[in-house]
Amino acid sequence: MRPFVICVLLLLKVTLGHACDSSQFTESGQCCSRCRAGFRVEVQCGKEDTKCTPCPKGTFSSSENPDACLPCAKCPPGVPMIASCSASQDTQCECDNGFFFLSTYGKCVPCSKCTRSGEGVVRECGPQGDTQCQICGPGTFSEERISTKPCQACTQCSDSEVEIRHCMPNSDTLCMDKKLHILSRPAVGGSDASRWPGVEDGETSPAPAGTPKFTPQDDGGSNNILAYVSVLAAVVLGLLIYVAYKCWRSCKQKRALSKARAAELGASPEGEKLQSDSGVFLDSHSLQDNQPSKGTKRDSKQDNRLYINLPPHRQEEVERLLQEGGGRGWRQLGAALGYEPEQLDLFGRGEAPAHTLLSNWAQKEGSTLGLLCSALARIERPDMVTALNCPTQGVSLV
Repeated sequence: MRPFVICVLLLLKVTLGHACDSSQFTESGQCCSRCRAGFRVEVQCGKEDTKCTPCPKGTFSSSENPDACLPCAKCPPGVPMIASCSASQDTQCECDNGFFFLSTYGKCVPCSKCTRSGEGVVRECGPQGDTQCQICGPGTFSEERISTKPCQACTQCSDSEVEIRHCMPNSDTLCMDKKLHILSRPAVGGSDASRWPGVEDGETSPAPAGTPKFTPQDDGGSNNILAYVSVLAAVVLGLLIYVAYKCWRSCKQKRALSKARAAELGASPEGEKLQSDSGVFLDSHSLQDNQPSKGTKRDSKQDNRLYINLPPHRQEEVERLLQEGGGRGWRQLGAALGYEPEQLDLFGRGEAPAHTLLSNWAQKEGSTLGLLCSALARIERPDMVTALNCPTQGVSLV
């Protein structure tokens, strides 16, 4: 009987809007309290409510982790301290721009960026910690692929506009002017009006049932048609310009990729001249045979994929394998990708150097899977090549 009463009390609390913040209840059905910042749990909630005790000197507890007291951090040598440690706040250190203080390791590490589509910054990187990202909520959006700014407010269509696409987390509202009545037709009247049989002059001819009604307009109907044609021509011209721009950019990326692969394979200048505008690169084997196989063309298309377009779970798997690589890990890959030792030392100061390296490299032009797989092959990491689904016959081992 007692468990039944407790269940009824919990159901009434949830129904009336008194949901428990801690999601825990005592045996009598009372909501368990949570320790506030500066305190830790002394006795867990059970028969009675939670009992809290202040954090001892040299430790703290924040609102994010109020159940336990953590030791206070110390600023690295040469890094000034903004605020000393208190019972409810850890030590705050002033790192350079683009870095934040990671108390777990006691170092200044590079700030993160929002890399998922439709994400915005909810807390900027600074003394409070690393950048915090969140999917844009209702009424906000972010169209940047790598964002360091918060979500923007969605555009509201005016009274003279009609909304043709709702605002989404990764795109703004799309509006169109209501004056573009492309489907309207001028009404025919006067002496040129169509007359029905049996209707005398001067009388208004009744419209048959089911005939659509058009809005009467003045003699400027021809001007409206010219305006519609002009708008349609402008739209077609804009589409042609957009397609031409996309083709030009695609050719530019393919040429840059071909040059990069030629440099890796040690191709001669004569070999580079054999590259066509299609972006297909003929390596030393294809130059000898003069007949590139179908598999080579298929691999070159796969190599053109950008690393930044990989799904997040695939990127996390690659970073995990690279982090666990031991002697052939992220530092050797960074050297194969052309990074200087000073840059690699800077990445090594962070909590996740493999993630920092690949995120930095993905922002460069021509950061394709083909270049990444070639670099992984040179440092003898076939497991990561397999994880990236790169064709082994298309990877250079030079």
